[in-house]
Amino acid sequence: MVRKRLNDPVCFTEIVDRISRLSQNSKGRWGKMDVCQMLKHCDLVLQIALQKIELPPINIFFRIIGVTTKIEMYVFNNGIPRNMPTFQKLIVNFECDFDESKTNLLKTLKEFREACEHAKLPESHRLFGTMTEKDWEFLEYKHLDHHLKQFNV
Repeated sequence: MVRKRLNDPVCFTEIVDRISRLSQNSKGRWGKMDVCQMLKHCDLVLQIALQKIELPPINIFFRIIGVTTKIEMYVFNNGIPRNMPTFQKLIVNFECDFDESKTNLLKTLKEFREACEHAKLPESHRLFGTMTEKDWEFLEYKHLDHHLKQFNV
């Protein structure tokens, strides 16, 4: 079973191409975010891996759910379910500029790839627990894929 990950040049190019196909008029198939908010949200999530955003501590119950979800996604190579809750810091429910959000996401995506290449990703995540470079690459791909499917690209 092939597991796509962001440090694979083919997968990285695929994600960049899909982001490039989005327009300000792209409509979501589910969820509350518009396309601009989704781009900003994805940018914020990548910034966790770059250690630019620190998530708050969570209780052991949610940590167990997060670690179990990470394992399940890796074993079954499944996607992220629709309308999953997220950390407050990652919720984008305000107006934003589409072009700026798209540019910033592509920039952060390149920074993430550079961090992968230089093994500079954190060893843990508040929700998913212990993380390897491959865990980050896989889960970040899955997250972006989930939201790009949300907007039909």
